[in-house]
Amino acid sequence: MAEKNIKLSKKENRIQVLKFALFSVSAGVIQTISFTLLNESLDWPYWPCYLIALTLSVLWNFTLNREFTFQSANNVPLAMAKVFGFYCVFTPLSVWWGSALTGAGWNEYLVLFGTMAVNLTTEFLYDRFFVFRDSINTNKRARKKNG
Repeated sequence: MAEKNIKLSKKENRIQVLKFALFSVSAGVIQTISFTLLNESLDWPYWPCYLIALTLSVLWNFTLNREFTFQSANNVPLAMAKVFGFYCVFTPLSVWWGSALTGAGWNEYLVLFGTMAVNLTTEFLYDRFFVFRDSINTNKRARKKNG
């Protein structure tokens, strides 16, 4: 079912980036709301609020982007394991720099939004060129659209 060397037109690439960005914005809303609720209602340090909010947004973003942006029919547990691998690197680093910056007096929300921008960019590249590279446009929706 997986195709090798998926070639997309410039228009398809632009649409893919736009979809990823829009879905990431929706995940960012989930992350921001959950972070805000935790940060403002509990007397917790930055990192547990961030970690819970990040987890919720990753699950949302992965689900939408696999189905609609990359239209992938690949093995969901395998794809999720690859995304988990990304977050095994990204999460400790972002918790570290987030805690360091907020500890140095930076505003929690400035750190959160900066981290979200880094995440959007790096995760798109990782998903596009590693997680879904051989399975783009292979799900039922893509096959129906492409005949």
